[in-house]
Amino acid sequence: MSTSTTASVSTHILDTSIGRPAEGVAVRLSARSGREADWQALGGSATDADGRCKDLPVLPEGTTHVRLDFAVEPYFEENAEKKQADAQQDAPANRDSGPGVFFPEVAITFAVKPGEHYHVPLLLNPFGYSVYRGS
Repeated sequence: MSTSTTASVSTHILDTSIGRPAEGVAVRLSARSGREADWQALGGSATDADGRCKDLPVLPEGTTHVRLDFAVEPYFEENAEKKQADAQQDAPANRDSGPGVFFPEVAITFAVKPGEHYHVPLLLNPFGYSVYRGS
């Protein structure tokens, strides 16, 4: 039996407004060792065609908290024309005329324990999101 001294993290994004993976979303990973410690930027990646980030950096030993930062505004801007065409069929005529995306960034912070894997999916749409600990 192998015991690891670090936790590992993976994520994927599903765009629930179209029922498909969100491709090309930049994701940054940060970690800290303790509630009072400063965040250490570890690097990042972008989601692939399946909405998955397969090459997130390894967490340093002693990590207790992790933060995933998702840059979702550029994703929605790049896909606005297609989504608008798809949504026209079902959207009410008096749709909110505010910004195309309400949450330009999503930051998810969670606690980790050494040796465990944390898969944190992001369910995303232009006006809301939810996350959970997956498997």
